Amino acid sequence: MSTAVHADVNRRDFLFIATGAVTAVGAALTAWPFINQMNPDASVLALATIEVDLAPIAEGQEITLKWRGNPVIIRNRTAKEIDVAKAVKMEDLKDPIARSAVAKDDAPATDENRTIAGKERFLVMMGVCTHLGCVPQGDNPAKEFAVVEGSAKVGGWFCPCHGSHYDTAGRIRKGPAPENLHVPKYEYLTDTKILIG
Repeated sequence: MSTAVHADVNRRDFLFIATGAVTAVGAALTAWPFINQMNPDASVLALATIEVDLAPIAEGQEITLKWRGNPVIIRNRTAKEIDVAKAVKMEDLKDPIARSAVAKDDAPATDENRTIAGKERFLVMMGVCTHLGCVPQGDNPAKEFAVVEGSAKVGGWFCPCHGSHYDTAGRIRKGPAPENLHVPKYEYLTDTKILIG
């Protein structure tokens, strides 16, 4: 008689496990369409990287383009802008970390760590103020950490929303922004073409 009771317990355990497994598989199959619809569509994935031709950007000029819904600033800096950026002492910086995807994670915020070696004249960075996400302006005369060439202030950026000032390497120098403008991951495909992303 104890053998029959033991067999019923085994059958009951099997039925519980089998029912639980079928329920779990059914729940997963039911939930999959809801989970899958949260993935980005093909048009978003196509914009995960972007190629940019740098040849048309003259020395001292910059362009702003859109990548992943955010502005990216690319500036062809003058030799004076680069020299001024390289001369800044680390203790003068508000944020000592490079915030650059082309450098090591906690690399110091030197000009060299915010650009690619041998291509220092082109500065590529996100055009999003690290304070509240506004767009810093390069043509605003209020910017304080620009280089004066002739009668013009060149390089540097100013965020008019709350008064953050960035230098010719995109590093925060004054104002409420806590971090330097971020440098996205990018690489050179040719001497005049980059791939961002």
